Amino acid sequence: MDTWRPKVFGGAPSKQAAINHGTYFYHAAQEGLIANDSSIHAGIRTTLSGLSDYDNDGYCGFTRVEAREIDEIGTEGIIKRIRERLGTERPVYLSIDIDTLDPAFAPATGTPETGGWTTRELRTIIRGLQDINFIAADLVEVAPAYDTNAELTTMAAADVLFEVMSLMVRKGPLTAEAAKHKVSELGNWRGNEAKKEL
Repeated sequence: MDTWRPKVFGGAPSKQAAINHGTYFYHAAQEGLIANDSSIHAGIRTTLSGLSDYDNDGYCGFTRVEAREIDEIGTEGIIKRIRERLGTERPVYLSIDIDTLDPAFAPATGTPETGGWTTRELRTIIRGLQDINFIAADLVEVAPAYDTNAELTTMAAADVLFEVMSLMVRKGPLTAEAAKHKVSELGNWRGNEAKKEL
């Protein structure tokens, strides 16, 4: 979940060791970098150190959609839960951990967990989020050295990022200045095309 308290995850023997791949959302929440009423983890299925892990996730501002919920509510239900939590107006940073996918589809990760989604399910969910105001995204935990000869994880990661970038491009420029530039370019293109026709 990446919201573990440093003393729970890794033991936090030092200040430096307290910041790691399992605690960064905890630190971001402590620093006020996360909107605590709109964050969500989707595809969660980790081994817990105890029920306090869920409490801490909530404390950091997250709600959860567990991976197994797809069996009951399907991809449409997952999409609905995400959309209800995020809305369509506020800016959203999307961080995808490749181990959201089951190791059968993405084995090359540092922390594989069985029971994850298929690549098709994740791509369907992402496509269902087209009205979300994504302003940036990342995909983490891909470890190419552990991949199969068929490079399943690398292909899955590329496909997932393609879906995310496609959503972002469909929304248009992120800034008013970029939008003006785009309109100006379009106007110049139309003007040049009109001149060609003369």
